[in-house]
Amino acid sequence: VQLQAFGGGLVQAGGSLRLSCAASGRDFSRSVMGWFRQAPGKEREFVAAITWTGGVRNYADSVKGQFTISKDNAKNTVYLQMNSLKPEDTAVYYCASGTRWIPRAEAYDYWGQGTLVTVSS
Repeated sequence: VQLQAFGGGLVQAGGSLRLSCAASGRDFSRSVMGWFRQAPGKEREFVAAITWTGGVRNYADSVKGQFTISKDNAKNTVYLQMNSLKPEDTAVYYCASGTRWIPRAEAYDYWGQGTLVTVSS
């Protein structure tokens, strides 16, 4: 299984970025795809998740209304659209795949390499 996350970068506060996660190596139809982030000195935290089939979504309270998770089944790609970015959104963002609808890192089996998002004030 390979998950390749990309799309991070440096953006000013108030700006937007879209992260992508290209998934390959298995049938993801029963999977939950998630985004997590880890800021320096902090634990990895749940950001958003989506079921591959049905597209049910879940968000951390801290990003509701600000971030949107979506998917493109034909491209086996999951996206995280991040709007109105704040300096506190600065972190390495990881995509992950699992089979349980639990918003915790330990519930996910496969992880991408992470992509750095830096929001300047």
